[in-house]
Amino acid sequence: CMRAFDLVTARDSRQAVALLAEHGPSAKILAGGTDLLVELKSASHAPQVIVDISRAEDLKVIAITDEGLSIGALVTHTEIMRSPLICGMFPALVDAAHTIGAVQTRNLGTLGGNLVTGVPSMDSGPTLIALDALVTVAGSAGRRQIPLAEFFVGPRKTILKPNELLVEIVIPKQNLGKPAHFLKFGLRKGQALALVNAAASLWVDWDKHVFVAPRIALGAVAPTVIRTLQAEAYLEGRAITPEAMAEAGRIAVGDAKPISDFRASAEYRRDLIAVLTKRALENAYAQAKAKRNKES
Repeated sequence: CMRAFDLVTARDSRQAVALLAEHGPSAKILAGGTDLLVELKSASHAPQVIVDISRAEDLKVIAITDEGLSIGALVTHTEIMRSPLICGMFPALVDAAHTIGAVQTRNLGTLGGNLVTGVPSMDSGPTLIALDALVTVAGSAGRRQIPLAEFFVGPRKTILKPNELLVEIVIPKQNLGKPAHFLKFGLRKGQALALVNAAASLWVDWDKHVFVAPRIALGAVAPTVIRTLQAEAYLEGRAITPEAMAEAGRIAVGDAKPISDFRASAEYRRDLIAVLTKRALENAYAQAKAKRNKES
């Protein structure tokens, strides 16, 4: 049974932050509701107050700003899939949104909600982290911005303080249009938790034909979504070859240290990490080539 709670509605992010400050740690945020409603049915410590932010229009914007591409926390997965801006610039984000749950979940679920849940297997995290995304957090003390990779501190745990709200996700200006690719491997198609998901992004120095600013992020292989720093360092400035991509995949396995659980053995996950990393790099490179051919 669900316990009684008060529902208050916020007009915009500023009012939402004020309401959170007013009601203290017992308040919970309601955005799309896809995670919270499940939680409410099972939670022993039900919130006393729910702050409904679903009408906060300032959190629903997708736009190019001075900082880069800004995606409001309330933008739904379906809106990401339909955004001409995102489709043109980051097809990998569209691919990631595609793999999230059923149509109903994509229509209701928000990008901010997906990130705040902090599930290591989340599908939206790796691509954003591979694109060096930042998150803007609003609290009573004002706003702060941190790399998305530092937003997660453990399974289902983020750095958000009780009175803080995730308001936007920013892909920095220097990464606009950066070739990136997302891959997910679950035990069945759609609505499956990922066993491993991987995203890679890279620029190419065409004169030297080497990797520039390669990024690889993995989900479902560690307590949080991680960047594979050793694999990235190995690729930086290296000639682009199939062997280099395969080696980066092997190095990524060491970065990830996957575990065995009831869904898959560590060994199976290691194979998946190596394969998906290599494939994500190959696909990002193919995208870079296609883009170059189109522009020349």
